Amino acid sequence: MEIPYTVTPRPDTQLWNAKIGIWLFLASEVMLFGGLFSGYVFLRLGAEPGFWPHGLLNVPVGTMNTAILILSSVTVVMAWASLKMRRYTHYLVYLGATIVCGLIFLVVKLAYEYPQKFDHFGIYLKEEARLKYEPYLGNEHLAKKGLAPRTEITGHLHAVDISRDGREEEVEIHSPSEVSHLAQEKGVQILGYHINLDTENADPTNPANDRPHFWHKPPSEKQAHVEAKDVLWATAFLPKHSNYFATYFTITGLHGLHVFGGIVVFTYFFFRSRKMYDAEPEHLANRLEVAGLFWHFVDLVWIFVFPIFYLL
Repeated sequence: MEIPYTVTPRPDTQLWNAKIGIWLFLASEVMLFGGLFSGYVFLRLGAEPGFWPHGLLNVPVGTMNTAILILSSVTVVMAWASLKMRRYTHYLVYLGATIVCGLIFLVVKLAYEYPQKFDHFGIYLKEEARLKYEPYLGNEHLAKKGLAPRTEITGHLHAVDISRDGREEEVEIHSPSEVSHLAQEKGVQILGYHINLDTENADPTNPANDRPHFWHKPPSEKQAHVEAKDVLWATAFLPKHSNYFATYFTITGLHGLHVFGGIVVFTYFFFRSRKMYDAEPEHLANRLEVAGLFWHFVDLVWIFVFPIFYLL
């Protein structure tokens, strides 16, 4: 049985079936991401001064990934245009470029950006203890400039002081997850943290550190010791670290799933389109247009994600 209106438009809407379907689907996607972005806005507006992180993401890498995703939107349009002009080889080249761009985006996100968060460590200090760590916070300097105070010390955790069955010792740490395992051991109590400071905490009164850096700076060689009794909470940059990272991982993770879904569809078209092209090239062009509309929406979502997480 032949399905009607796969190539020719419907008389009532002047659109073919799949195009109506994809616009209805994208309307539901707008509501999904719109709700998530709204949640982000309310959480940020409700955050206490100093409790909403800034400058913890790698802006140049995020900028590069944004450019790659925008380029993939261009190449998918070129693939569709090649089909309309019946240039099948050009279509394969441009569609292949779209798939490669999508894969690069995911690899950078999953193999480079996410692991950096898991290795980084943040220590929120109790309000009454912040003056004790003023050399690492620089809040007097920030107050004179009318800027929000720092409440967190960040960097790479390299050791913790523990009490094990009444004996104190220093334990070298290779991953922040080891701290959780230590804390769960019977008879073990965390006494303090040794951390290689990020630039903002290593030199907090430097005017260059008043605002987040565009270029990523690795942790300094300067070390700080933070006593556990002064800690409000301490964790790697995981969703439990703060509302910021909870929304970051939720939204970027969901976006990444959409990118992966688009890659799967494009890969199917790349390897299985010859039969469709020989039978009805216009039908194939329409199917690619539908997938391309979804891909453009995914890119548009990232255009919102990039500034609110990386720049603001």
